[in-house]
Amino acid sequence: MEDVIIVGGGVIGLACGLALQRAGRSVRVLEAGVAGCGSSHGNCGTITPSHAMPLAAPGSIGRALAWMASPEAPLYIKPRWDPDLWRWLARVGARCNQEDWMRAAAAKAAILLASRQALPDWIARHGLDCEFTASGTDHVFRDEAALVAFRHELRALSGFGIASETIDGPAYLRQEPALLDGVVGAVRFPGDASLRPDRYVAELARALRAAGGTIVERSPVHAVTAADGLWTVTAANAAFRARDVVLAAGAWSPGLGRTLGPALGKLGKAMQPGKGYSITYAHPAVVPYRPLVLHERRVCVTTWERGFRLGSTMEFSGYDASLNRRRLGALERGAREYLRDPVGPAVTEEWFGWRPMTFDDLPIIGPVPGQPRLWLATGHGMLGVSMSAATADLIADLVTGRPPGIDPAPYRLERFA
Repeated sequence: MEDVIIVGGGVIGLACGLALQRAGRSVRVLEAGVAGCGSSHGNCGTITPSHAMPLAAPGSIGRALAWMASPEAPLYIKPRWDPDLWRWLARVGARCNQEDWMRAAAAKAAILLASRQALPDWIARHGLDCEFTASGTDHVFRDEAALVAFRHELRALSGFGIASETIDGPAYLRQEPALLDGVVGAVRFPGDASLRPDRYVAELARALRAAGGTIVERSPVHAVTAADGLWTVTAANAAFRARDVVLAAGAWSPGLGRTLGPALGKLGKAMQPGKGYSITYAHPAVVPYRPLVLHERRVCVTTWERGFRLGSTMEFSGYDASLNRRRLGALERGAREYLRDPVGPAVTEEWFGWRPMTFDDLPIIGPVPGQPRLWLATGHGMLGVSMSAATADLIADLVTGRPPGIDPAPYRLERFA
C-alpha cells in the first residue's frame, strides 16, 4: 500500500508524484498508456506566463464564429450533434466580458508565474535533462491592426507583473533572419522559457522512480472506491490501496469522474477535450533563435537540439481518434506565410492529442467536496507543462497540510455550478 495513488502519468501526474515523494509520501502512478504519452508529449514546450489572459476574452465570440466554419482556422468545431459541447461553449461565451476575463487572468497569472519561478530549481534539483532555456518567446505580427489590438492584452499582463517589449518590423527582421519580409512588429516576452516536453516528462518519470516512486504503465483505472478510511483504485491488472488519491487524468478526467458520484459529475459540465496537433521535423537550414508564436495564424514554432516543431490549433471533435491531415496542413501553410524555411527536410513525427479544456480556462486543483483525501489536478488546457511545477507544489501542500504557496481558492471544483 502507498500513501498516495496518482491516476494519470502525464506531465501533471508525474510532477505531482515527484513533489509528493519529495515531501515524504510514498507514491504509485497508474497510467493507461505509457508515461507522458498524452498531450504532454506533443506540445511545443514553451513555458509561458505570457499566456495568462484567458481564451474567453471580450469580443472573442465574433472571431470564434468566423473561424468555426473553416477546417483550417485556429478554432474548428466538427459538425455533429453534441449537446454537452454546445452547453460548454455557451458557458465559455457567457464569460467573454471584462470582469470575468480579468478575474480569471489574475488566477491564471498567479499559477503560471509561480511555476516559471519554481521550474529552474526543479530541473537543477532533480537533474532533469530536458533542454530548458530561459529563452523568452516572441509573438510575430504581419497585420498592423492585430498588433494594435494586442496592446490591450499587454497592458493587462503588465498589471500582473508580466513584462513585454514591442519591436518594430524592420528592427525585428534584422534580429531574426528566419522570417520573411512583411513582419510589421513583434512582441517579446523575456520572462518566458522553453524546454523539450517529451524529454521533460521522461525525466520526471526517471526522477520519480529514482526517488522511490512506482509507475505502473498500461494500467487504465476502472473504479475508485472508499472503504475503511482508505481508497481502493481498481485498474486493469490489479487493485491498489492508498490513503490519498490524486486524479490527474487530463482530458479523460470527466469519464473517470462519472464513476465517483455527483460531486465529480461537475467535471463533465466544466471540461471538454480540445484536440491539438503538431508536426516535428529535422532541422531546416534556417531556424528561429527563440520560440515564436505566428500570431495571426496561432501557430507555435519551437527549435531544439534535434528537432523543429510546428504546433497548436484547437479542434472540438470529441474523442475522435483520427488524424485530420487538413489540420496538419494548416500548420505548414501558416508557417509558410512567415518563415523562410517553414518545414524541415524530413518529418520525424505527426501528432495529435486531447487537452483538458475548462470553460473558464483555469485548472481544477484541490479536494473533491465530500470525498476526504480525494484530490483533483486536471483541466490545465494548453498549459500543463507551463503550470506543472506550481500545480505539483500546490497538491503536495494540500495533501501534506502545509500552508500553500499560492492561494488555492480560484482552482477549486466548487466554482462550477
